[in-house]
Amino acid sequence: MFSKILIANRGEIAVRIIRACKEMGIATVAVYSQADADALHVALADQSICIGSPAAADSYLNLERIVSAALVTGAQAIHPGYGFLSENAAFARLCQDNKLTFIGPTPEVMELLSDKQRAKAALEQAGVPVIPGSRIVPDVPAALEAAEAVGYPVMLKARAGGGGRGIRLVHKPDEIESAFQLASQESQSAFGDPTLYLERCVHPARHIEVQILADEAGNTVCLGERDCSIQQHNQKLIEETPSPALSTAQRDTLIRGVTQAVCQIGYVNAGTLEFLLDNSGNYYFMEMNVRLQVEHAVTEMLTGVDIVKWQIRIAAGVLLNFAQKDVSFRGTALECRINAAAPGKVGVLHVPGGPSVRFDTYLWSGLTVSPYYDALLGKLIVHAGTREETIRKMDAALCELVIEGVPNNIEKQIRIIQSVGFRSGHYDLDSLNKEG
Repeated sequence: MFSKILIANRGEIAVRIIRACKEMGIATVAVYSQADADALHVALADQSICIGSPAAADSYLNLERIVSAALVTGAQAIHPGYGFLSENAAFARLCQDNKLTFIGPTPEVMELLSDKQRAKAALEQAGVPVIPGSRIVPDVPAALEAAEAVGYPVMLKARAGGGGRGIRLVHKPDEIESAFQLASQESQSAFGDPTLYLERCVHPARHIEVQILADEAGNTVCLGERDCSIQQHNQKLIEETPSPALSTAQRDTLIRGVTQAVCQIGYVNAGTLEFLLDNSGNYYFMEMNVRLQVEHAVTEMLTGVDIVKWQIRIAAGVLLNFAQKDVSFRGTALECRINAAAPGKVGVLHVPGGPSVRFDTYLWSGLTVSPYYDALLGKLIVHAGTREETIRKMDAALCELVIEGVPNNIEKQIRIIQSVGFRSGHYDLDSLNKEG
Protein backbone atom coordinates (compact mmCIF):
# COMPACT_ATOMS: atom_id res chain seq x y z
CA MET A 1 0.00 0.00 0.00
CA PHE A 2 1.11 3.58 -0.62
CA SER A 3 2.55 5.57 2.27
CA LYS A 4 1.97 9.01 0.67
CA ILE A 5 -0.44 10.26 -2.02
CA LEU A 6 -0.59 13.64 -3.73
CA ILE A 7 -4.08 14.93 -4.53
CA ALA A 8 -4.05 16.78 -7.85
CA ASN A 9 -7.30 18.65 -7.27
CA ARG A 10 -9.11 21.14 -5.07
CA GLY A 11 -12.50 21.77 -3.46
CA GLU A 12 -14.77 19.13 -2.01
CA ILE A 13 -13.21 16.22 -3.91
CA ALA A 14 -9.72 17.01 -2.57
CA VAL A 15 -11.17 17.05 0.95
CA ARG A 16 -13.00 13.76 0.28
CA ILE A 17 -9.82 12.01 -0.91
CA ILE A 18 -7.72 13.36 1.98
CA ARG A 19 -10.25 12.03 4.48
CA ALA A 20 -10.20 8.59 2.83
CA CYS A 21 -6.40 8.56 2.98
CA LYS A 22 -6.40 9.52 6.67
CA GLU A 23 -8.72 6.60 7.41
CA MET A 24 -6.31 4.30 5.54
CA GLY A 25 -3.23 5.62 7.35
CA ILE A 26 -1.81 7.24 4.21
CA ALA A 27 -0.04 10.62 4.34
CA THR A 28 -1.29 13.28 1.91
CA VAL A 29 0.11 16.14 -0.14
CA ALA A 30 -2.16 18.98 -1.28
CA VAL A 31 -1.37 21.20 -4.24
CA TYR A 32 -3.02 24.58 -4.48
CA SER A 33 -3.15 27.78 -6.50
CA GLN A 34 -2.61 31.22 -5.01
CA ALA A 35 -6.40 31.64 -4.93
CA ASP A 36 -6.73 28.54 -2.72
CA ALA A 37 -4.10 29.36 -0.08
CA ASP A 38 -6.79 29.32 2.63
CA ALA A 39 -8.63 26.28 1.27
CA LEU A 40 -9.74 23.43 3.52
CA HIS A 41 -7.86 20.76 1.58
CA VAL A 42 -4.63 22.67 2.18
CA ALA A 43 -5.26 22.74 5.93
CA LEU A 44 -6.21 19.06 6.13
CA ALA A 45 -3.28 17.62 4.16
CA ASP A 46 -0.03 16.59 5.83
CA GLN A 47 1.95 18.70 3.33
CA SER A 48 0.99 21.35 0.82
CA ILE A 49 2.67 23.04 -2.15
CA CYS A 50 1.60 26.11 -4.11
CA ILE A 51 1.85 25.32 -7.80
CA GLY A 52 0.89 28.58 -9.46
CA SER A 53 -1.42 31.51 -10.01
CA PRO A 54 -5.25 31.27 -9.83
CA ALA A 55 -5.73 30.39 -13.51
CA ALA A 56 -6.23 26.62 -13.81
CA ALA A 57 -3.81 26.47 -16.74
CA ASP A 58 -1.06 27.77 -14.45
CA SER A 59 -1.87 25.49 -11.53
CA TYR A 60 -4.33 22.57 -11.50
CA LEU A 61 -3.82 21.88 -15.21
CA ASN A 62 -0.03 22.19 -15.12
CA LEU A 63 1.17 18.60 -15.52
CA GLU A 64 4.86 19.24 -14.90
CA ARG A 65 4.38 21.27 -11.72
CA ILE A 66 2.09 18.66 -10.19
CA VAL A 67 4.47 15.80 -10.99
CA SER A 68 7.39 17.85 -9.64
CA ALA A 69 5.46 18.46 -6.42
CA ALA A 70 4.91 14.71 -6.06
CA LEU A 71 8.59 13.95 -6.61
CA VAL A 72 9.81 16.66 -4.23
CA THR A 73 7.50 15.49 -1.43
CA GLY A 74 8.18 11.79 -1.92
CA ALA A 75 4.62 10.89 -2.89
CA GLN A 76 4.28 7.47 -4.50
CA ALA A 77 0.94 8.04 -6.21
CA ILE A 78 -1.29 10.82 -7.52
CA HIS A 79 -5.07 10.88 -7.19
CA PRO A 80 -6.57 13.20 -9.82
CA GLY A 81 -10.12 13.38 -8.41
CA TYR A 82 -12.56 14.48 -11.11
CA GLY A 83 -12.26 17.25 -13.70
CA PHE A 84 -8.90 18.94 -14.36
CA LEU A 85 -6.40 16.16 -15.29
CA SER A 86 -8.48 13.14 -14.26
CA GLU A 87 -9.03 11.98 -17.85
CA ASN A 88 -5.78 13.25 -19.31
CA ALA A 89 -3.80 10.32 -20.75
CA ALA A 90 -0.69 12.49 -21.17
CA PHE A 91 -0.74 13.23 -17.44
CA ALA A 92 -1.17 9.54 -16.59
CA ARG A 93 1.76 8.73 -18.88
CA LEU A 94 3.92 11.46 -17.32
CA CYS A 95 3.19 9.96 -13.90
CA GLN A 96 4.17 6.54 -15.25
CA ASP A 97 7.39 7.91 -16.76
CA ASN A 98 8.34 9.33 -13.36
CA LYS A 99 7.56 6.08 -11.52
CA LEU A 100 4.47 7.57 -9.91
CA THR A 101 1.23 5.57 -9.76
CA PHE A 102 -1.69 7.32 -11.41
CA ILE A 103 -4.81 6.32 -9.47
CA GLY A 104 -6.98 5.41 -12.41
CA PRO A 105 -6.80 3.35 -15.61
CA THR A 106 -3.70 3.03 -17.79
CA PRO A 107 -2.89 5.76 -20.34
CA GLU A 108 -3.66 3.33 -23.17
CA VAL A 109 -7.15 2.54 -21.88
CA MET A 110 -7.73 6.23 -21.15
CA GLU A 111 -6.87 7.10 -24.75
CA LEU A 112 -9.26 4.45 -26.02
CA LEU A 113 -12.19 5.47 -23.83
CA SER A 114 -11.62 9.21 -23.68
CA ASP A 115 -12.11 9.28 -27.44
CA LYS A 116 -15.87 8.84 -27.43
CA GLN A 117 -15.93 7.48 -30.96
CA ARG A 118 -13.47 4.71 -30.15
CA ALA A 119 -15.26 4.06 -26.87
CA LYS A 120 -18.58 3.55 -28.65
CA ALA A 121 -16.95 1.18 -31.11
CA ALA A 122 -15.34 -0.83 -28.29
CA LEU A 123 -18.58 -1.11 -26.31
CA GLU A 124 -20.61 -1.93 -29.41
CA GLN A 125 -18.15 -4.72 -30.20
CA ALA A 126 -18.68 -5.97 -26.63
CA GLY A 127 -22.42 -6.19 -27.26
CA VAL A 128 -23.64 -2.98 -25.59
CA PRO A 129 -26.24 -0.96 -27.60
CA VAL A 130 -24.92 2.45 -28.70
CA ILE A 131 -26.58 5.62 -29.99
CA PRO A 132 -26.51 5.86 -33.81
CA GLY A 133 -24.04 8.54 -34.83
CA SER A 134 -21.10 9.62 -36.93
CA ARG A 135 -17.34 9.56 -36.82
CA ILE A 136 -15.46 12.83 -36.31
CA VAL A 137 -16.99 15.69 -38.33
CA PRO A 138 -14.08 18.01 -39.23
CA ASP A 139 -16.16 20.84 -40.67
CA VAL A 140 -19.69 22.11 -41.32
CA PRO A 141 -20.20 20.29 -44.67
CA ALA A 142 -19.22 17.00 -43.03
CA ALA A 143 -21.61 17.70 -40.15
CA LEU A 144 -24.44 18.41 -42.58
CA GLU A 145 -23.79 15.16 -44.44
CA ALA A 146 -23.62 13.15 -41.21
CA ALA A 147 -26.82 14.73 -39.86
CA GLU A 148 -28.71 13.79 -43.01
CA ALA A 149 -27.52 10.21 -42.66
CA VAL A 150 -28.34 9.95 -38.93
CA GLY A 151 -31.62 11.89 -39.07
CA TYR A 152 -32.69 15.04 -37.21
CA PRO A 153 -32.73 16.06 -34.42
CA VAL A 154 -29.03 15.45 -33.71
CA MET A 155 -26.52 16.38 -31.03
CA LEU A 156 -23.16 17.90 -31.90
CA LYS A 157 -20.78 16.77 -29.14
CA ALA A 158 -17.19 17.45 -28.17
CA ARG A 159 -14.90 14.42 -28.51
CA ALA A 160 -13.12 15.44 -25.31
CA GLY A 161 -16.27 16.78 -23.66
CA GLY A 162 -17.76 16.48 -20.20
CA GLY A 163 -19.85 18.45 -17.76
CA GLY A 164 -22.33 19.43 -20.47
CA ARG A 165 -19.79 21.56 -22.37
CA GLY A 166 -19.24 21.38 -26.12
CA ILE A 167 -22.78 20.11 -26.81
CA ARG A 168 -25.43 21.60 -29.08
CA LEU A 169 -28.87 20.31 -30.09
CA VAL A 170 -29.65 20.77 -33.79
CA HIS A 171 -33.21 20.40 -35.13
CA LYS A 172 -32.69 21.29 -38.80
CA PRO A 173 -29.94 21.89 -41.39
CA ASP A 174 -29.84 25.68 -41.16
CA GLU A 175 -28.86 25.41 -37.46
CA ILE A 176 -25.77 23.29 -38.11
CA GLU A 177 -23.26 26.04 -38.95
CA SER A 178 -23.92 28.17 -35.87
CA ALA A 179 -24.11 25.14 -33.54
CA PHE A 180 -20.88 23.73 -34.98
CA GLN A 181 -18.96 26.95 -34.38
CA LEU A 182 -20.28 27.39 -30.84
CA ALA A 183 -19.69 23.78 -29.78
CA SER A 184 -16.22 23.74 -31.32
CA GLN A 185 -15.20 27.01 -29.63
CA GLU A 186 -16.58 25.87 -26.28
CA SER A 187 -14.75 22.56 -26.54
CA GLN A 188 -11.48 24.27 -27.44
CA SER A 189 -11.82 26.63 -24.48
CA ALA A 190 -12.77 23.92 -21.97
CA PHE A 191 -10.67 20.97 -23.12
CA GLY A 192 -8.09 22.30 -25.57
CA ASP A 193 -9.66 20.14 -28.31
CA PRO A 194 -12.24 21.55 -30.78
CA THR A 195 -13.03 18.15 -32.36
CA LEU A 196 -16.71 17.25 -32.69
CA TYR A 197 -18.82 14.27 -33.63
CA LEU A 198 -22.54 13.85 -34.09
CA GLU A 199 -25.19 11.44 -32.83
CA ARG A 200 -28.93 11.04 -33.00
CA CYS A 201 -30.90 12.85 -30.33
CA VAL A 202 -32.77 10.25 -28.29
CA HIS A 203 -35.81 12.20 -27.12
CA PRO A 204 -37.47 12.16 -24.67
CA ALA A 205 -34.90 10.31 -22.57
CA ARG A 206 -33.45 9.77 -19.13
CA HIS A 207 -29.75 9.85 -18.27
CA ILE A 208 -28.69 6.62 -16.59
CA GLU A 209 -25.13 5.88 -15.52
CA VAL A 210 -23.62 2.67 -14.19
CA GLN A 211 -20.78 2.55 -11.64
CA ILE A 212 -18.13 -0.18 -11.88
CA LEU A 213 -14.99 -1.27 -10.05
CA ALA A 214 -12.44 -3.56 -11.71
CA ASP A 215 -9.09 -4.88 -10.49
CA GLU A 216 -5.94 -6.06 -12.27
CA ALA A 217 -7.05 -9.71 -12.16
CA GLY A 218 -10.18 -8.96 -14.18
CA ASN A 219 -12.56 -9.10 -11.23
CA THR A 220 -15.36 -6.64 -11.98
CA VAL A 221 -18.34 -5.54 -9.92
CA CYS A 222 -21.18 -3.20 -10.78
CA LEU A 223 -22.42 -0.95 -7.98
CA GLY A 224 -25.76 -0.28 -9.64
CA GLU A 225 -27.05 2.68 -11.59
CA ARG A 226 -27.72 6.35 -10.91
CA ASP A 227 -30.48 8.42 -12.51
CA CYS A 228 -28.98 11.78 -13.46
CA SER A 229 -31.92 13.12 -15.49
CA ILE A 230 -32.57 16.21 -13.38
CA GLN A 231 -30.42 18.57 -15.40
CA GLN A 232 -30.56 22.13 -16.63
CA HIS A 233 -28.46 23.37 -19.54
CA ASN A 234 -26.75 19.94 -19.62
CA GLN A 235 -25.62 20.34 -16.00
CA LYS A 236 -26.62 17.70 -13.45
CA LEU A 237 -28.42 18.98 -10.37
CA ILE A 238 -29.86 15.89 -8.64
CA GLU A 239 -28.90 12.21 -8.79
CA GLU A 240 -30.74 9.26 -7.31
CA THR A 241 -30.19 5.56 -7.02
CA PRO A 242 -31.76 3.23 -7.89
CA SER A 243 -33.50 4.85 -10.87
CA PRO A 244 -37.30 4.86 -10.56
CA ALA A 245 -37.44 4.30 -14.32
CA LEU A 246 -35.78 0.86 -14.37
CA SER A 247 -37.41 -2.44 -13.55
CA THR A 248 -35.48 -5.16 -11.73
CA ALA A 249 -35.21 -7.12 -15.00
CA GLN A 250 -33.85 -4.09 -16.90
CA ARG A 251 -31.35 -3.41 -14.11
CA ASP A 252 -30.12 -7.00 -14.09
CA THR A 253 -29.69 -6.98 -17.88
CA LEU A 254 -27.83 -3.67 -17.79
CA ILE A 255 -25.50 -4.86 -15.00
CA ARG A 256 -24.65 -8.08 -16.86
CA GLY A 257 -23.96 -6.26 -20.12
CA VAL A 258 -21.81 -3.57 -18.53
CA THR A 259 -19.80 -6.04 -16.45
CA GLN A 260 -19.03 -8.22 -19.47
CA ALA A 261 -18.07 -5.21 -21.61
CA VAL A 262 -15.72 -3.78 -18.98
CA CYS A 263 -13.98 -7.15 -18.67
CA GLN A 264 -13.55 -7.38 -22.44
CA ILE A 265 -11.89 -3.99 -22.80
CA GLY A 266 -9.54 -4.70 -19.87
CA TYR A 267 -10.55 -1.71 -17.78
CA VAL A 268 -9.00 -1.36 -14.31
CA ASN A 269 -10.09 0.92 -11.42
CA ALA A 270 -13.34 2.89 -10.98
CA GLY A 271 -15.33 3.97 -14.02
CA THR A 272 -18.81 5.01 -15.08
CA LEU A 273 -20.71 4.09 -18.22
CA GLU A 274 -23.38 6.58 -19.27
CA PHE A 275 -26.58 5.66 -21.12
CA LEU A 276 -29.73 7.25 -22.48
CA LEU A 277 -32.98 5.43 -21.68
CA ASP A 278 -35.92 6.06 -24.02
CA ASN A 279 -39.64 5.82 -23.25
CA SER A 280 -39.77 2.27 -24.58
CA GLY A 281 -37.18 1.04 -22.09
CA ASN A 282 -34.34 0.83 -24.62
CA TYR A 283 -30.94 2.01 -23.42
CA TYR A 284 -28.04 3.29 -25.51
CA PHE A 285 -24.40 3.75 -24.46
CA MET A 286 -23.12 7.34 -24.73
CA GLU A 287 -19.66 7.41 -23.16
CA MET A 288 -17.47 6.09 -20.39
CA ASN A 289 -15.98 8.34 -17.74
CA VAL A 290 -12.57 6.95 -16.79
CA ARG A 291 -12.47 8.64 -13.40
CA LEU A 292 -14.35 9.21 -10.18
CA GLN A 293 -17.72 10.90 -10.76
CA VAL A 294 -18.95 13.94 -8.85
CA GLU A 295 -21.98 11.86 -7.84
CA HIS A 296 -20.09 8.80 -6.58
CA ALA A 297 -21.26 9.47 -3.02
CA VAL A 298 -24.87 8.59 -3.74
CA THR A 299 -23.75 5.10 -4.80
CA GLU A 300 -21.61 4.81 -1.66
CA MET A 301 -24.65 5.60 0.47
CA LEU A 302 -26.72 2.93 -1.30
CA THR A 303 -24.16 0.12 -1.30
CA GLY A 304 -21.90 0.89 1.65
CA VAL A 305 -18.86 0.54 -0.65
CA ASP A 306 -16.22 3.29 -0.31
CA ILE A 307 -15.32 3.93 -3.95
CA VAL A 308 -12.40 6.27 -3.22
CA LYS A 309 -10.71 3.76 -0.92
CA TRP A 310 -11.15 1.04 -3.52
CA GLN A 311 -9.64 3.28 -6.19
CA ILE A 312 -6.54 3.58 -4.01
CA ARG A 313 -6.43 -0.12 -3.16
CA ILE A 314 -6.81 -1.22 -6.79
CA ALA A 315 -4.06 1.20 -7.90
CA ALA A 316 -1.81 -0.38 -5.26
CA GLY A 317 -2.48 -3.84 -6.71
CA VAL A 318 -5.03 -5.00 -4.13
CA LEU A 319 -7.73 -7.30 -5.55
CA LEU A 320 -11.42 -6.84 -4.87
CA ASN A 321 -12.44 -8.89 -1.85
CA PHE A 322 -16.10 -9.10 -2.84
CA ALA A 323 -18.05 -10.24 -5.92
CA GLN A 324 -21.22 -9.10 -7.65
CA LYS A 325 -23.35 -11.39 -5.48
CA ASP A 326 -22.07 -9.56 -2.40
CA VAL A 327 -23.23 -6.12 -3.60
CA SER A 328 -26.40 -5.10 -1.79
CA PHE A 329 -28.68 -2.30 -2.96
CA ARG A 330 -30.25 -1.10 0.28
CA GLY A 331 -33.14 1.34 0.10
CA THR A 332 -32.65 4.52 -1.95
CA ALA A 333 -30.28 7.49 -1.92
CA LEU A 334 -30.47 11.05 -3.26
CA GLU A 335 -27.84 13.70 -3.94
CA CYS A 336 -28.37 17.43 -4.51
CA ARG A 337 -25.55 19.55 -5.88
CA ILE A 338 -25.25 22.87 -4.07
CA ASN A 339 -23.81 25.43 -6.49
CA ALA A 340 -22.73 29.04 -6.08
CA ALA A 341 -24.54 31.61 -8.21
CA ALA A 342 -21.73 34.13 -7.64
CA PRO A 343 -18.51 34.45 -5.61
CA GLY A 344 -18.75 35.58 -2.00
CA LYS A 345 -17.49 35.16 1.54
CA VAL A 346 -19.11 32.46 3.67
CA GLY A 347 -20.78 33.86 6.77
CA VAL A 348 -23.01 31.57 8.77
CA LEU A 349 -22.55 27.94 7.73
CA HIS A 350 -24.91 25.35 9.18
CA VAL A 351 -24.68 21.76 7.96
CA PRO A 352 -27.65 19.41 8.56
CA GLY A 353 -27.11 16.20 10.48
CA GLY A 354 -28.92 13.06 11.48
CA PRO A 355 -28.70 9.39 10.44
CA SER A 356 -27.61 8.84 6.82
CA VAL A 357 -27.22 12.56 6.03
CA ARG A 358 -23.90 13.58 4.47
CA PHE A 359 -22.63 16.92 3.17
CA ASP A 360 -19.39 16.75 1.18
CA THR A 361 -17.97 20.27 1.01
CA TYR A 362 -14.85 22.40 1.28
CA LEU A 363 -16.61 25.35 2.90
CA TRP A 364 -15.84 26.90 6.27
CA SER A 365 -17.15 30.06 7.86
CA GLY A 366 -14.97 32.93 6.65
CA LEU A 367 -13.84 31.29 3.41
CA THR A 368 -13.96 33.44 0.28
CA VAL A 369 -15.37 31.40 -2.61
CA SER A 370 -13.21 32.00 -5.66
CA PRO A 371 -14.58 33.01 -9.09
CA TYR A 372 -11.85 31.04 -10.86
CA TYR A 373 -13.21 27.50 -10.62
CA ASP A 374 -16.28 25.30 -10.74
CA ALA A 375 -19.39 26.59 -8.97
CA LEU A 376 -19.89 23.43 -6.88
CA LEU A 377 -19.96 24.27 -3.16
CA GLY A 378 -20.91 20.84 -1.92
CA LYS A 379 -23.08 17.77 -2.30
CA LEU A 380 -25.91 16.95 0.08
CA ILE A 381 -26.58 13.20 0.17
CA VAL A 382 -29.23 11.29 2.10
CA HIS A 383 -30.29 7.65 2.37
CA ALA A 384 -33.43 5.92 3.64
CA GLY A 385 -35.40 2.71 3.25
CA THR A 386 -37.88 3.90 0.61
CA ARG A 387 -37.88 6.58 -2.06
CA GLU A 388 -40.66 8.47 -0.27
CA GLU A 389 -38.67 8.50 2.99
CA THR A 390 -35.53 9.57 1.16
CA ILE A 391 -37.30 12.49 -0.51
CA ARG A 392 -38.71 13.67 2.82
CA LYS A 393 -35.25 13.41 4.40
CA MET A 394 -33.68 15.42 1.57
CA ASP A 395 -36.40 18.06 1.84
CA ALA A 396 -35.72 18.42 5.58
CA ALA A 397 -31.93 18.49 5.08
CA LEU A 398 -32.13 21.16 2.37
CA CYS A 399 -34.38 23.31 4.55
CA GLU A 400 -31.82 23.03 7.37
CA LEU A 401 -28.73 23.77 5.24
CA VAL A 402 -27.56 27.38 5.62
CA ILE A 403 -24.78 29.00 3.56
CA GLU A 404 -24.85 32.76 4.10
CA GLY A 405 -22.75 35.20 2.09
CA VAL A 406 -22.60 33.14 -1.11
CA PRO A 407 -25.63 33.20 -3.43
CA ASN A 408 -26.59 29.59 -4.10
CA ASN A 409 -29.24 27.21 -5.42
CA ILE A 410 -30.58 25.69 -2.18
CA GLU A 411 -34.05 27.19 -2.67
CA LYS A 412 -34.16 25.91 -6.24
CA GLN A 413 -33.27 22.41 -5.07
CA ILE A 414 -36.07 22.55 -2.49
CA ARG A 415 -38.57 23.49 -5.22
CA ILE A 416 -37.44 20.57 -7.38
CA ILE A 417 -37.56 18.06 -4.52
CA GLN A 418 -41.06 19.25 -3.57
CA SER A 419 -42.39 19.23 -7.15
CA VAL A 420 -45.03 16.73 -8.23
CA GLY A 421 -42.94 15.69 -11.22
CA PHE A 422 -39.94 14.71 -9.15
CA ARG A 423 -41.90 13.03 -6.38
CA SER A 424 -43.78 10.91 -8.91
CA GLY A 425 -40.52 9.72 -10.49
CA HIS A 426 -41.88 10.57 -13.94
CA TYR A 427 -39.26 13.03 -15.11
CA ASP A 428 -36.73 13.18 -17.94
CA LEU A 429 -33.91 15.35 -19.28
CA ASP A 430 -36.38 18.02 -20.44
CA SER A 431 -38.32 18.37 -17.19
CA LEU A 432 -36.48 21.42 -15.82
CA ASN A 433 -36.05 23.08 -19.19
CA LYS A 434 -39.82 23.00 -19.67
CA GLU A 435 -40.21 24.84 -16.38
CA GLY A 436 -37.67 27.49 -17.45
